[in-house]
Amino acid sequence: MNSTEKACWIIDQGLIPYAPAYELQRQLVAARKAGAIPDVLLLCQHPHVITLGRNGTRDHLRVSDALLQQKSIEFHCSDRGGDITYHGPGQIVGYPILDLTGHRRDIGCYVAQLEETMIRATADFGLAAKRVPGQHGAWLDTSAGEAKLGALGVHLSRWVTSHGFAYNVSTNLSYFDLIVPCGIDGKGVTSLERALGRSIAIDEVRERLVAHFAEIFRFDAKPVSSQELAEVLRATPAPAAV
Repeated sequence: MNSTEKACWIIDQGLIPYAPAYELQRQLVAARKAGAIPDVLLLCQHPHVITLGRNGTRDHLRVSDALLQQKSIEFHCSDRGGDITYHGPGQIVGYPILDLTGHRRDIGCYVAQLEETMIRATADFGLAAKRVPGQHGAWLDTSAGEAKLGALGVHLSRWVTSHGFAYNVSTNLSYFDLIVPCGIDGKGVTSLERALGRSIAIDEVRERLVAHFAEIFRFDAKPVSSQELAEVLRATPAPAAV
């Protein structure tokens, strides 16, 4: 490990419903605050779910609760920043649990670093993602205008982060029609596969996101199994709210 690098656990939970993933974040935040674990990047995919952030309004949900139930789509209010968004299979969700006192106590800088992670990963596939002034996330220029490829919504408690980014790889984009994505009317949503015009292995994309995340935050990334994590969390005090 380079002397300037810090350890960061990389934990891949695979496909996991939103509620248990949120509970796992709470446990990780408590463990990070207690110094029981180093910084963590929790990666997963979610079954179909729509989440509403602290800055959102339910008016941006375009369908009824009955239709969500009919389509087996969960709905959750969240304490993350941002508005409304959709998560589903084919989308890589990253939940960094970082103590920013060991990095830089600057939320704007942290958000920019998450955006840069997605932008650099996209460049590895020959596409030029970008930022859009006034709109968080990673964007691509398309024939229909600017479209969001990766979304952001974060939360901080005593400078420990939770929630994070959602990057569309092979996501079924029709689900975004059920909402006003991120509360931004008139802007599109895209995926890496749509932009490339071909299929791509989600594992390959996850690998690139992890590599750039580690590069940007100057981490030594260490994969940790769910079993190893569970053993550590069992010895950590029960968490309060994230």
